[in-house]
Amino acid sequence: MKIAITGKGGVGKTTLAATLARLYAAEGRTVLAADVDPDANLGMALGLSEEEVNAIVPISKMRTLVEERTGANDFNRFYRLNPQVSDIPDKYSRDVNGVKLLVMGTVDVGGSGCVCPEHVMLKSVLSALVFRKDDVVVMDMEAGLEHLGRGTASLVDAFIVVVEPGARSIQTYEKVKLLAADLGIYKVCVVANKIRSEEDRAFVRSRVPEDALLGFIGYDSDVIAADLGGLSPYDCCPDALASIREIKAKLDSKT
Repeated sequence: MKIAITGKGGVGKTTLAATLARLYAAEGRTVLAADVDPDANLGMALGLSEEEVNAIVPISKMRTLVEERTGANDFNRFYRLNPQVSDIPDKYSRDVNGVKLLVMGTVDVGGSGCVCPEHVMLKSVLSALVFRKDDVVVMDMEAGLEHLGRGTASLVDAFIVVVEPGARSIQTYEKVKLLAADLGIYKVCVVANKIRSEEDRAFVRSRVPEDALLGFIGYDSDVIAADLGGLSPYDCCPDALASIREIKAKLDSKT
């Protein structure tokens, strides 16, 4: 199972990613959770403390490693576009409550379309993740899917967009559908979070095809408290956990 989870900032995709990862780990599966969001906080959602998360060096910031694998340095302007990275997920991940956490980081450059050693490194590691045949891989993405590239995207079992009951959030889902179609992927699922009423459910159902909707997660003060306290929602948010367990069951039945 290879899952890429995306959505606008603050919609709850990290809560979903972390809880799914821990649910699969609780089944005895080998689970690797990749934090691909520039605002990296998947570690805390899995159960690390803030100090432990701050101590992790993202792959994109490991300059010596990037230079070693790509051949790029201050004196060499040429570098390998397909560096050897298959060992990186195991070597540089950290075990958190039975889940292997890999913090990818981001490339801090102006403009877009960066093709630099760090970018090549990140894309290569993501490709390596989806080739881990026997593992569950959960990727907490930012809103775009450009990181994955055409070949890699075709190997992902599920794109999940987390939305809130609002027009702007639904627009993000529609944009991701277009991006995924450009990559040859036409199966994009939706999880609706922060649902307060039947009206919220009806709004989401009016904008999202029923066969794409994996389920709903209610607005939950326990999740807010967990976030404020730096705790894993898996450990202290029973209502959200029950909803995500149902979402996981539906996801499993689709893949």
